[in-house]
This record gives sequence, C-alpha cells and structure tokens, in this order.
Amino acid sequence: MDCRQCASPLDRPGDYCLVCRSRNADTAVLELDRERATVTAIADGDVVGARTITTTPEEGGEDGVIELRNFAGLIADDVRRKRPEEVYVTGDRAVVDAVRGQLHYPFYRVEGEDPVERVIERRGEPALEVVEAAPEEKLGGSHSTLVGGREGQRAIRTAAAHPHVKKVIPGPIDAGGSGSRTGVRAKATRADEHGNVRLLIRDGSSVQENRIVTTAGDRELGEHVRADLNDALAEADLRD
Repeated sequence: MDCRQCASPLDRPGDYCLVCRSRNADTAVLELDRERATVTAIADGDVVGARTITTTPEEGGEDGVIELRNFAGLIADDVRRKRPEEVYVTGDRAVVDAVRGQLHYPFYRVEGEDPVERVIERRGEPALEVVEAAPEEKLGGSHSTLVGGREGQRAIRTAAAHPHVKKVIPGPIDAGGSGSRTGVRAKATRADEHGNVRLLIRDGSSVQENRIVTTAGDRELGEHVRADLNDALAEADLRD
C-alpha cells in the first residue's frame, strides 16, 4: 500500500507515513484471543489492511507472564505503526489488559459477531470509554456490607470488572423479600436516562440494590452495558 497523501510506499497497509507525516488509518480494531490476534486498520469507513499475530501460550509461571507480555507487545507495536485516532477492542480480557498496558490510547469496547463491521456501522455514534481501574478501586458508597457473603462479593467484583463500569455503589439491604432456595443470584436492571443501571443481588429473603455507574451517557448505550453485565453474571453462574 502507498501513502494516500504522497504515494510513498508503506511497510504495512495503514501505517503512518513518515515521509509526509500523514495518517493512513483513523481507526484500529483489535480482535484479541489468547492464541491469535487480528489488528484491522480502517480509513474513512473502509478496511485498508489487517494483520494476524499468533502465539503459543505458556502454562502459568514466569514463562507465561513473559509470553503474554511479548504477545501484547507485538500487537501494541502494530497499533503504534498506524497512529489511529480510535482503538476498538474485543476478546480475551487478559490479552486486552496486557495490550492496554503497553498503549497510551483509550480503548473502546465493541461487541458482535463481526466487530470490524460493527465499528464501521457505528461511525459517528458516541463510543464507550474503557475505565482503566481494578475492580476494588471502583467500589464506593457508605454501605460496606454486601448481601450473600463471598458469593455476593463475587457478583459485585464481576460487575466492577466490566470495562465500562466506573463505580459500584452498594445500597442498603432489604430483608423483607420472598424466600429463595437458589442461593445468591444477581441481575442488572434496565438502564436509566444517564446510562446507569442497578445490580440486584438476592440471597434468600434478602435483597440488595447496588448502583452501577457506567461510561454510557444515555439509556440506549446503557442497555448495551446492562446486557453485557448480565452475560458476565451468567458466565459466573450468578445470573438471576
């Protein structure tokens, strides 16, 4: 591929041109699996290039840490070559976190079977910013007691780990609900007009309503976060 401005040859499609100092890709989409990653470069709504990077995961220990860091480094290097305005990401959380640690770009989450097509379709729509904080740092509010003991804490951590959650504020516990024999169950409720949701955690007859503050600015985007939270709770076998 040649530079779109000065026609100088580029080493890889979508690379930033060092001759005329112009950008040849405005967006990068990262599809990150543990063994395989694809970096797709987009310019003005068209795919201009895609590069696949693979690795062989090591089983834990220092070798695993080094291998993941090196894998993330190759992905980050390909993004830096593009100097995009926006970076969208989907995939394995460990890989996403490792790549984020090596790039000084805000990451935006994208969902769907075809993330690249989804990003192109969403051109002009507001993106959801990723919050770079550990789940423990997102816990706030004056109520330190959580319903359901260890399992209730796991539900809270599952919600707080979501990249579009800014803060989780535990609420008071209501012990007047109907009894349940299913153990601790949790569910994210419909988003409000600001894109925030409520996380209901039930344990027997006790119910706790926790406020989830998200990076979504309206109900429509908040509904995407709500659905994602409920999927995460289902994966953790906590979904009500």
